[in-house]
Amino acid sequence: MTEAGARRVIWFVVFPGFELLDLGGPLCAFNLAVDFHAAPYEMRIVASSDGLVRGSSGVRIETVCPDDDGHIDTLIVVGASTIDALQSQAATVAFLREAAPRARRIASICTGAFLLAEAGLLDGHRATTHWRYAGELQRRYPSLRVDADRIFIREDEVWTSAGITAGIDLALAMIEEDCGTEVSKIIARDLVVYHRRSGGQSQFSTLLDLEPRPGRIREALAYARAHLRERLSVEQLAEVACISPRQFARQFVAETGETPARAVERLRCEAAIPRIENSSEALDQIALHTGFGDLERMRRACLRIYGHPPQALRRQRRR
Repeated sequence: MTEAGARRVIWFVVFPGFELLDLGGPLCAFNLAVDFHAAPYEMRIVASSDGLVRGSSGVRIETVCPDDDGHIDTLIVVGASTIDALQSQAATVAFLREAAPRARRIASICTGAFLLAEAGLLDGHRATTHWRYAGELQRRYPSLRVDADRIFIREDEVWTSAGITAGIDLALAMIEEDCGTEVSKIIARDLVVYHRRSGGQSQFSTLLDLEPRPGRIREALAYARAHLRERLSVEQLAEVACISPRQFARQFVAETGETPARAVERLRCEAAIPRIENSSEALDQIALHTGFGDLERMRRACLRIYGHPPQALRRQRRR
């Protein structure tokens, strides 16, 4: 909870080519906390140099390069719609390195995780980013532990969020920590979003969009997709990839950001969902034909990935 009268300065760090919604969503949430709940936030949009900064949508944002060395409550770096826009951001990375020690907590929205990682601020931490780029984040920065399925992750005072609108989820969680659950619930209603979104971001993607490099891991994934009814142990997939099980498991996580078991589970869910939603086939038969073996395993997988059991998914589709 926020102490009475305590001022919380929030820096939103932008750069040329930034994604506008990464900035606008969280900024709107914090502004609502200020306007309607007297939260003591003070927002500043900052960059490594003064002036207008052009986002990926063409909108130009007025920024400042702060010259004060005071305390920052929250330092949030936004992302870009593609990681190509992050390639020439050395000044922003240096800016983050200098400012981070003054912040109580640091955070990234979407692909902003690449900038925190490049600045060394995610070393040894669990982190997430947009599902499309989770595998690339893991490959570039092996000292991280990337969880591709989380909407946001908080580890100590380091926060990272998934793709684009997940920045709103992260902002609501921060507001809840600072101002209490009721305030964050009211703001979620004002924004017309879930207070706590169920499921992970994998419900909006397919596994192959994590796209491992051409080679043994991709071949093992293709084999798994074609043989979902088989057991598909790490040992079996490693044999397909022609490497040891231990090396396979390590390389799989490094290239996709997923464990082999979680990846197979997601592939099975992707095969099961069209049959669950669009047919009257018995659910236990769907579980059998997609490799889960029994309905309970499929139920747990659907809950973990989609936030609802198969029966609820079928009812929602029919409605």
